[in-house]
Amino acid sequence: MKTLITYSSRTGNTKLVAEAIHSVFPPDAQLHPVESAPEPELFDYIAIGYWVDKGLPDALAKSYMSTVHNKRVGLFGTLGAWPDSDHARQCMEQAVQVMEANGNTVNCTFLCMGKVDPKLLEMMQSMPGAADRHAMTPERKARLEEGQKHPDTADLERARMMFSSAWEHLSND
Repeated sequence: MKTLITYSSRTGNTKLVAEAIHSVFPPDAQLHPVESAPEPELFDYIAIGYWVDKGLPDALAKSYMSTVHNKRVGLFGTLGAWPDSDHARQCMEQAVQVMEANGNTVNCTFLCMGKVDPKLLEMMQSMPGAADRHAMTPERKARLEEGQKHPDTADLERARMMFSSAWEHLSND
């Protein structure tokens, strides 16, 4: 089964997760950033990684996702929020909906925390209404500080386990 792992990464978080996921696939599985990813038609299975931007996959990943039709796919992402939060669940649900709208079947999803680009934080602070929506509360500061430690070894192992299980199910189909 021809397999592609592709990702968009701003700070290196999603690239780390992509590399961990790539390690559980057969040696001929390809790994590419979305900017240089081959055409999706060439593959039977595609794992697509992204960083969450405004609750959705980032623009580069979303652009590649729009070219994937009628495939079996897995989704993985990084975000500056707790991965078990309602926000994280909504982010992944929206990504799944993007893929399913093109006739794709999503067989695996994974999200973990990651560091947030300081330039992105600065931009968010300068937006209209930032004092309300993006205020630097003690909780937000603690979450961003925790995000600086991720993805960590445990995150990468969870990603490997999730995609290893997904691959096993695909191989048995």
